[in-house]
Amino acid sequence: MAMDISRRGLLLILSSPSGAGKTTISRAILEGDAGIELSVSVTTRPPRPGEVDGEDYHFIDEPAFRRMVAEGRLLEHALVFGNSYGTPREAVEKAVTAGRDVLFDVDWQGTQQLTENARGDVASIFVLPPSMAALEDRLRHRAQDADAEVAKRMSEAEAEMSHWPEYDYVIVNRDFDRSVQAVQTILAAERLRRERQVGLTDFIGAMRGG
Repeated sequence: MAMDISRRGLLLILSSPSGAGKTTISRAILEGDAGIELSVSVTTRPPRPGEVDGEDYHFIDEPAFRRMVAEGRLLEHALVFGNSYGTPREAVEKAVTAGRDVLFDVDWQGTQQLTENARGDVASIFVLPPSMAALEDRLRHRAQDADAEVAKRMSEAEAEMSHWPEYDYVIVNRDFDRSVQAVQTILAAERLRRERQVGLTDFIGAMRGG
């Protein structure tokens, strides 16, 4: 009977400017791979219609959030539009120790914190649009945003894209299917890193003994 090689999981981070496609790519990765799960953040904002506590977010109040920060129970956290968001440390560490991978759809600030707190477990990908014109077109057609909102997001996109050198991999999202395939390829390679295959010593020992 073949012996499985135990593996430590990884934190797969996807970042991009708004409209470049990271969330759509993330959904495709989650739907196509049972070995990876989405990180469920805590937030102080109220639930939106249809959102489920524990599935979409863990909804908590501000005092509870501050306690989690003070106790070091968050791998990363940020204030976004007046509400606090963060990644619970315990759930992620349990998943990684059990050999499960965790997907993060976060911005460059979240990536910096995750990299600082869990460098050896992180593989980060920055998704670029094929051009600024293509990004603007996606923003205009995605949600029928007003011109002022599109202009604001375009300005933010330029600032966000300046952080691409901080990432392990960069994908230009010219074609959705090819971009998903590229992320799948990166995930497969990262899973095979020697340092993540923590059961190699036992596997080789058993092979020699057999």
